Amino acid sequence: MAALGAKVTVFDYCEAQLEQDRMVAIRDGLKINTVKGDMRDLHMFDDETFDLIIHPWSNGFVDNIIPVWKESYRVLKKKGTLISGFANPTEYIFDLRSLMKGELKVRHKLPYSDLSSISREELQELVLDKGEGICFGHTLEDQIQGQLDAGFVIAGFYEDIGGTVLDEYMNGSIATKAIKL
Repeated sequence: MAALGAKVTVFDYCEAQLEQDRMVAIRDGLKINTVKGDMRDLHMFDDETFDLIIHPWSNGFVDNIIPVWKESYRVLKKKGTLISGFANPTEYIFDLRSLMKGELKVRHKLPYSDLSSISREELQELVLDKGEGICFGHTLEDQIQGQLDAGFVIAGFYEDIGGTVLDEYMNGSIATKAIKL
C-alpha cells in the first residue's frame, strides 16, 4: 500500500515483526509508521482515523476478538473498509500433531485455545519450542457476527486454501470485506 502512495501505519504486538517491516520499508524506499500494541486496544488512535484496515490472519493470536472488531469500527472513518482474513474455525477441531502429518483426527471443541485445549507438554513441543505464537480458534459467530454486532456491514466474503491437508476437503482460509456506514 505504501508503494502505491498510501499513508501506512503498521500495527503489531511483536517488535521483531515491526523491525522486519521497518527494514523492508527502508530497503524499498517506502515511508511507513510503525506502532507496537495490542489489537484489542487501539487507544493510541483517535476515532475515525483510518480509511482502510487490512487485518490478515491476526485473530488467531488473541483470545477474544470482539474487542478487535469494536476497536476497528471506532478507528475507521465513515464508509471506511475493514478487510479481514482468518482461519476457517474447522481447522482448530483437529489434533495438531496429526494435522502436521497430513491426518485429520478430530479432537477439540470450539472455541479453541492452545492454553487450555492441549496439555502443557504439547504446548511446549508444538508451539513454544518452535517459536510459534499461542493460537486461539474462534467461532464463525465471533468472527462474522462479531463484525456485524460492532456495526459493520459485510460487503464481501471470500474463501481460499489455508495451507494444510484440510485444503483437500474445504477451504481453510476466510476473508471478509466489512464497511462502516
